[in-house]
Amino acid sequence: MYRYSEFDHAFLATRNAQFRAQVERRIDGSLTEDEFKPLRLMNGLYLQLHAYMLRVAIPYGTLSSAQMRQLALLAEKWDRGYGHFTTRQNIQYNWPKLRDVPDMLDALAEVGLHAIQTSGNTIRNVTADHFAGAAADEIADPRPYAELLRQWSTDHPEFQFMPRKFKIAITGSENDRAVIKAHDIGLQLVERDGALGARVIVGGGLGRTPMIGKELSPFVAFDDLLAYLEATVSVWNQIGRRDNKYKARIKITVHEHGIDDIRARVEDRFERVRPKFKGADMELLEEIKSHFAAPAFRQGSVAAFEGAYSNDPVFRSWVDTNIVPHKKADHAIVTISIKKHGATPGDATAEQMRVMADLAEQFGYDELRISHEQNVILPHVHKSDLPAIHAKLKEHDLATANIGLISDIIACPGMDYCALATARSIPVAQQIATRFEELKLENDIGELKIKISGCINACGHHHVGHIGILGLDRAGVENYQITLGGDGTENATIGERTGPGFAYDQIVPAIERLVYAYLDLRDSSEETFLETYRRVGMAPFKAALYSETRANAA
Repeated sequence: MYRYSEFDHAFLATRNAQFRAQVERRIDGSLTEDEFKPLRLMNGLYLQLHAYMLRVAIPYGTLSSAQMRQLALLAEKWDRGYGHFTTRQNIQYNWPKLRDVPDMLDALAEVGLHAIQTSGNTIRNVTADHFAGAAADEIADPRPYAELLRQWSTDHPEFQFMPRKFKIAITGSENDRAVIKAHDIGLQLVERDGALGARVIVGGGLGRTPMIGKELSPFVAFDDLLAYLEATVSVWNQIGRRDNKYKARIKITVHEHGIDDIRARVEDRFERVRPKFKGADMELLEEIKSHFAAPAFRQGSVAAFEGAYSNDPVFRSWVDTNIVPHKKADHAIVTISIKKHGATPGDATAEQMRVMADLAEQFGYDELRISHEQNVILPHVHKSDLPAIHAKLKEHDLATANIGLISDIIACPGMDYCALATARSIPVAQQIATRFEELKLENDIGELKIKISGCINACGHHHVGHIGILGLDRAGVENYQITLGGDGTENATIGERTGPGFAYDQIVPAIERLVYAYLDLRDSSEETFLETYRRVGMAPFKAALYSETRANAA
């Protein structure tokens, strides 16, 4: 895990002091809200529906126990006792008072965290595979490269006022757990002729015009990576549209110019930029890599785990659902669900944050991860410790065995908090999770990813949900559109809209009809919802979805 240097600490102290002075000027009236807005956005402070919201970056989703405890402190001292983990590995505080925000930023700086570039037309928090460094299927840990990108992009003088925001994601595996094809730039670590480099995807993104990214380069050597990315971003910064914010993202630039034209422009720019990178970035990378050495994995018997797995059906269900293989056979990767049935997806109380921090410190080599799916991960756990971890999680409502199931829903804050939202997301997610718990169908259904957005900006990633739900305003009434067949993996696909939307009180029954249709249509219990949809297509699902509407019309 990267540890801040003296330079890093000094940089944050200076930035926070500047913002403290700006806040004081806003409070005393020296700055109007219009004058203050760009300053607060540069420091991750939004003005939401009811209050300010502070968005804190969790770089590439990695936290130490001390950092998690500090996040709990912020929630307890300056908010309402909880934080909201987002789809971009950030945490949001929904109720801070403006005068308290500088103190919150200083508290974050004490543990090497900040809110810089979590808003605005800049390069946002660089995200990564939440199993990075632990996954059995990765060729290399992508986090050192993510940290290099973070340092390169933070306060980059050319990239502070771009046409729109810019998002980068990176994975070290062929199995994409970072949704790289739905980002402005997606990076996949690859090997060629014995050397490691990065495959570069460009022009992905969701929102009102969802697009899957296209391959810009199949392989860029690491010593050229920063120069190549600098060339890519600067080409877009130069030719990207500024006349219409809805057409300003790089996905539109790639679409309008074509990937071949963009590639030619990037290659030309790269050849001019490349000589300016004289190796200092590679020296920095080697230093960064030293911070990401694997823990000293302990060895020991796994008999306690095997005994509990054989004799305790509740523990066994949790292991089967929430545990995935680690690169070391006697270890495991634990995903802690913060989506108890009926809870708000992504929300964790200060107490729960401290419990997870304690578990990381005691059993997890002092590491936690935040996933884009709004859960928390202990990436390195010896299997013999799993029974004790499960017991502790049960005490604090954190042992829900639902990872990848229908109640493991991604949802944005929606109209309960967000000034941009046009419909509620949280209550819909809560009602779906509660309904299928009542039906006792969750495990029979198997893998099914539902993703909900409260507006067309798609912060809930609904376009790449197996079932996607988009809440819109139709003449002052909430209306929910459904898409099917989306996929956020290496086989990334934008879901297909089913047809007319549903009212707030109709959306849960509509999802129920879809699920029962799937159970009738699948070849076997092994065939997932997405596999069934790809095999049979939209028609039978659409017939089931709108059968009640047709019956009422008749």
